[in-house]
Amino acid sequence: MRRRYPAMLLPGPEAQQLAIYVGWLLNGLRGGLVAGTLFVLPGVVALLALSAVYVGFGDTTVVTALFAGLAPAVVAVVVQAVWRVAGRALTSRTLVAFAVLAFLSLAVLAVPFPVVVALAALAGWAVHRWRPTLVEPAGGHGAATDGPEPLIADDALHHDQPSGRRTATILAIGLAAWFIPVAMFAILTGTDSVYTQQGLFFSGTAVVTFGGAYAVLAFVAQRAVEHYAWLSAGDMVRGLALAESTPGPLIMVVQFVAFLGAYSNPGSLDPWVAGVAASLLTTWVTFVPCFLFILFGAPYVERLRGNRSLSAALTGITAAVVGVIANLGLYFAVHTLFSEVHEIDAGPVHMTLPDLGAVRPVPLVIAVLAAALIFWRRWSVLRVLGVCAGLGLIAGLAGLPGV
Repeated sequence: MRRRYPAMLLPGPEAQQLAIYVGWLLNGLRGGLVAGTLFVLPGVVALLALSAVYVGFGDTTVVTALFAGLAPAVVAVVVQAVWRVAGRALTSRTLVAFAVLAFLSLAVLAVPFPVVVALAALAGWAVHRWRPTLVEPAGGHGAATDGPEPLIADDALHHDQPSGRRTATILAIGLAAWFIPVAMFAILTGTDSVYTQQGLFFSGTAVVTFGGAYAVLAFVAQRAVEHYAWLSAGDMVRGLALAESTPGPLIMVVQFVAFLGAYSNPGSLDPWVAGVAASLLTTWVTFVPCFLFILFGAPYVERLRGNRSLSAALTGITAAVVGVIANLGLYFAVHTLFSEVHEIDAGPVHMTLPDLGAVRPVPLVIAVLAAALIFWRRWSVLRVLGVCAGLGLIAGLAGLPGV
């Protein structure tokens, strides 16, 4: 099987979409459902258990020290993500400008993430209309590559012809599956409950997630921490560290966010029941759209792929994603490496700056070491996280400041 998949043509977690698409190609609807479900299930179970452990034991000396090592490592991991995505996406000066403008829009002007994505798509389309060579798609993970003959020939794969009946059926079932659980929580717990808020918020993020989990996590962190107050900035960094260490898509960190938010604001439910319920609801509204988008859009993929205007718009989004991930790295660095930050709110400028006199030496040293292990020694992310967790534990047990 040698086939280009539609992950960048549709919003949602790319790895999950690829699993669904491959399952659909091999065995149709049932294959897509089974592949997508089994792909995400181990991560759901693992992160649900880790979320419970974090809530139950997160204030103990050992766990606190472990996370003191993990959090700085996450900063280095995000820097690596910026570097890797930039190497693939920024193939011209115009695309570099897209990335820089996206970063400044988020970090300095506090422009909402969905607006940045929409403007990047519009800019990519407009520049292509003016001078196509400035935003020629770089190929990326969607490009076809030469290689050995596939084990499964393309003519043996599943094919569905586009039809109005098929489209209407999948759309109706998919939308019902997506929103009925949210509606049930709204009826049972109220429209202002944390469950309804999380169901609607994470449904919205599923629609604007282009470029993988890193691209949307800064938006999730900003809204979850500053607007909804479901968790702290430190909790958000630790949640990403947990998600990095578990199987499944990185976007699974939203499950951790939901668990902590509902545990702290359970309403009439027991806090533990609330955490599990919110975690599962958030997982549902995050991944059900992937099934809907892929099963709905798969028959149209090849037609869409030949549309140069759409391709240019997606190229603009991909370039902007580099700036979006860089903003995520800045967010985590500021809240991990410094004990105090200052908010600047002057006219159009809305940004957070660290107090340079409040640097935390131990996390800074661990972050630098993690970066060296990733970029110089080429260690895997899991190996780096393990080493840094161990260093944090040693520093915590030794009573070093800043842990």
